[in-house]
Amino acid sequence: MRSTTRRAVRATRLGAVGVAAALVLAACAGDSGTSTDDASGEAGGGEGGGEEVLVFGASADPVVIDGAYVSDGESLRVVRSIFEGLVTTEPGGTEIVPQLATEWEASDDGLEWTFQLREGVTFHDGEPFDAEAVCYNFDRWYNFSGIQQSGNVSYYWQTVMGGYAENEDESLPESLYASCEATGDLEATITLTRPSSTFLSALSLPAFSIASPAALEEYGADEIGGSAEEPQFTGTYGTEHPTGTGPFQFESWERGSQLVLSRNDDYWGDPAIVQTLVFRPIADGPARRQALESGGIDGYDLVDPADVQALEDAGYQILRRPAFNVGYIGFQQTTPPLDNPQIRQAIAHAIDRENIISTNYPEGSTVATQFMPESVFGYAEDVTTYDYDPERARQLIEESGVTDLTIDFWYPTEVSRPYMPDPTANFQLIAEDLEAVGFTVNPIGAPWNPDFLDAALSGGAPMYLLGWTGDFGDPDNFVGTFFQAESPEWGYDNPELRDLLNQAEAETDEDARAELYQEANRIIMDDLPGLPYASTEPALAFRPGVEGFVPSPVQNEDFAVVSVEPAE
Repeated sequence: MRSTTRRAVRATRLGAVGVAAALVLAACAGDSGTSTDDASGEAGGGEGGGEEVLVFGASADPVVIDGAYVSDGESLRVVRSIFEGLVTTEPGGTEIVPQLATEWEASDDGLEWTFQLREGVTFHDGEPFDAEAVCYNFDRWYNFSGIQQSGNVSYYWQTVMGGYAENEDESLPESLYASCEATGDLEATITLTRPSSTFLSALSLPAFSIASPAALEEYGADEIGGSAEEPQFTGTYGTEHPTGTGPFQFESWERGSQLVLSRNDDYWGDPAIVQTLVFRPIADGPARRQALESGGIDGYDLVDPADVQALEDAGYQILRRPAFNVGYIGFQQTTPPLDNPQIRQAIAHAIDRENIISTNYPEGSTVATQFMPESVFGYAEDVTTYDYDPERARQLIEESGVTDLTIDFWYPTEVSRPYMPDPTANFQLIAEDLEAVGFTVNPIGAPWNPDFLDAALSGGAPMYLLGWTGDFGDPDNFVGTFFQAESPEWGYDNPELRDLLNQAEAETDEDARAELYQEANRIIMDDLPGLPYASTEPALAFRPGVEGFVPSPVQNEDFAVVSVEPAE
């Protein structure tokens, strides 16, 4: 049984991180965003004292550098540079490829997964990587207790595995994970409690990165204080001694200023090109652009759509991350008039989604027709669509017999998301379209966290703007996340759809799975629990002379292959 609260946990946590980082950066604005000092004391990357340095502008500090404990993008970006998992995703795509495992095989019943491990790999502390280390990590996660079992701490373990060895909350389901056995020095066999078609793809998540068992124990990785809502990582593992097998290793971290990694010269694969990789947190988008233009950083993520053309004209490189998100309008079906399907259809026909995309979104954005991007298997070409047709909207309203067309319409403020760069601008266009066909819109703008998210995810917002960015390349991470369990967000629960999604998750044949998800998408767009309207390509910017960065749809980017030339 899928938990109904995990999505709320991730969304809330992302918002909390952003706010905290904004407060930190507001206190030291100018020290980070406009500084020209990098880790080596040279300006803005390039060759500093004979050593190449790449400085990347992040939107926030990491929470902690332990993949088991984080779900925010800035923590995961650093974790991916220090740690590796059994598998990863192809550069620029979502296909699963080997990393610390060279090959794998599932038993006929789908319960046992045997991984052959890469030879000659050592952790940054010199300890050997082997099957015992793999099982140590899986058993560590499985035996989390106390605050570690909070969805706010071990979000991705709960998302993929469900529960723990001993669940301390009765709402947690039985764990998908049963055991791990070192069946050879370089062979590990993981046993599941039931077949899962998402298991292998999910292992590409940084949450399943393999860490040095010796470092985890020596530096107190499992020492956590505080509360489930505000955990305090009291051990020094995740702040001073994160120890993986990746191409970069930890050097130093000055919160609010910079986090410095150095090249792992004993790396099993091709060594990183740059000697030093620096992540500099700059919460404010205009400040990130200013830092790039002043030479304080070599590149940054989440470029404001309004800045793209100006940066291109000035000679900067704009790279676009493949679309792996969906923005949507949510309908709370327990609230009139949205409990009437003809009213939901009327809203869908009333909104000019092409106009929203052309007005408020960057190049490469497209109108979404279902709750997953087109690149994910299971996307259906023949779902019911709702073209912009105000006359059809008025006809549906008349046929519905509904006379009170007043709607409370929530939108978030003080936030920008990849699928929603300017929520207020989106709201304004949508409200104008609705009022043109007879609706009365009550605007309710609220801060992203906690007010807006609390209202939208708990069912307190009748109509609202929200969205989702995928974690890994599987339809379960989109429509399964939204609709596999009854959720207060929608006030919608279709048992036929829920059974179909459960069947799709357990099915191991990908062609059969694709057909099940296509049918699920048809049902969803017939029922119309919400209206998908945008799928975007978030942009990154780099100065001239930075080469090799390959944007990933799941933000699994490899900084080891990036080179920098001295800034002019």
